[in-house]
Amino acid sequence: MEARRAFVLAVCGALVVTVVTPFLGGVPLDWQNIAARREPDWNILTTLRIPRALLAFLAGAALSASGALFQALLRDALATPSNLGVSAAAALGAVAAISFGPGEEVTGLPVVWISALAGTAAVVALVAMLRRNPRFSTLSLLLTGIAVNGICASLVLLLNSLAGIAKSFEITHWLMGGIEAVEYPILAILAAAILPCLIWTLRMARVWNVVSFGDAWAAGRGIDIHRVTWQGFAVGAVLTGLTTAVTGPIAFVGLIVPHLVRRIAGPDYRVLLPVSIFAGGAFLVVCDTLARTVLAPVEIPVGVITALLGGPFFVWLLWSR
Repeated sequence: MEARRAFVLAVCGALVVTVVTPFLGGVPLDWQNIAARREPDWNILTTLRIPRALLAFLAGAALSASGALFQALLRDALATPSNLGVSAAAALGAVAAISFGPGEEVTGLPVVWISALAGTAAVVALVAMLRRNPRFSTLSLLLTGIAVNGICASLVLLLNSLAGIAKSFEITHWLMGGIEAVEYPILAILAAAILPCLIWTLRMARVWNVVSFGDAWAAGRGIDIHRVTWQGFAVGAVLTGLTTAVTGPIAFVGLIVPHLVRRIAGPDYRVLLPVSIFAGGAFLVVCDTLARTVLAPVEIPVGVITALLGGPFFVWLLWSR
């Protein structure tokens, strides 16, 4: 009953937050103009705030799902895309595309998306190969992620220093992590890439329950642990890479949400994953709303908000362990 209540609460909360927050902002909207679809209020609502809320929900859901997925594969609540260096590698790929690329599109997708996925794939392949070595513990993987984060951060600084003034400003702004209003076709492409990954992750919830008990336990129950591991890391890479490419690096969402959901709804991934998806989407929508309203008309990057919340949470999590 507790798990069902948590799921219903997460779904209802996500719906309410996504519907209500577009009407909130530093500039109040005129309800009569919205009802009559008159400018500029109708244009602000439909072209700026609604796409931004939808993007925040998609990004939060993807980051939360990838965090829960990595935690299942590595059997550690500290395993997140940020801690493993996946987000940093995606950021490096995107920054490289911004620095050297003209911003042209490849097969309908921006070059920055492809570059972010390439950087993510490289780190995920490294983590998956190290994961197969029985002498490489989860702690070793997390320490490797810290090293990867340092290397990627150094390369990002190098690219930023070599880029021109305009591109350097763009890179700096992008690295702060933020939710910007995007066109509906971009939202549709992002949703078309993210939703199948989320559905696959949910369908594999029973497998994640078994995998979380250990490789030997999973293999004894007929699960091809190597195939499942590669598939899981690949899906996590797509979720993290695409989200990072569009929004910039937004840290700690994949750590905070799954961990809190696990404390409320329990460790069963049949409940943990769907609740994390909806709760993560609602969490990032709320954070983005705070980012654009607290110091309005000045806007705070949402990555700053999540870092301010996630940093102390991470320290508390380490202390409690």
